[in-house]
Amino acid sequence: MGQEVFTPEQQSLLLQVAREAIQYGWEQKKAWQPDPSRYPEALRLPRAVFVTLTVAGDLRGCIGILEPGSTLVENVAKYAYAAAFQDARFPDLSEAEIPKLEIHISILSLLEPMTFQSEEDLMAQIRPGIDGLLLEDGYHRGTFLPAVWEDLPEVRDFLRRLKGKAGLPADYWSDQLRVRRYTTTSISDAATPHP
Repeated sequence: MGQEVFTPEQQSLLLQVAREAIQYGWEQKKAWQPDPSRYPEALRLPRAVFVTLTVAGDLRGCIGILEPGSTLVENVAKYAYAAAFQDARFPDLSEAEIPKLEIHISILSLLEPMTFQSEEDLMAQIRPGIDGLLLEDGYHRGTFLPAVWEDLPEVRDFLRRLKGKAGLPADYWSDQLRVRRYTTTSISDAATPHP
């Protein structure tokens, strides 16, 4: 399960779509729907994404989807808008913040079910710094993108905090627990000055 490679032009197009979706959303107070037929084939494939927005290094929104549903370009537009204006943890972006915005797009690989006999077995299979995980048990569900390894580099801590995010106790274990892993391809305009 390797990371996808997107050309610099394709990466630039995706960042442009995200920025246009945010600008349009601010001006029109609704989501913008790009026409996938106007984009290269690689951007028309069904792909799950998370869009993370930061201003001066501070998180301002992060929303995405774990299973594709739509084309990559449509999902980037949809979740860029959602991260800017529908993340309940934050107020809507202001007009003054938009030019200062750094956009980070995480494109997810397909979810890969993991098979394990115990928590120790599961932890031995997890690849720190590489794997994003989706943990599920009944109605409990939580995910951490691979970027979370920067804050939680130890497998045990990563897994315990993920259980917490899913609404489960840190020491929870059950034979019903399901874990699927994925990798991400990250695209960011953090190093690019904005007009």
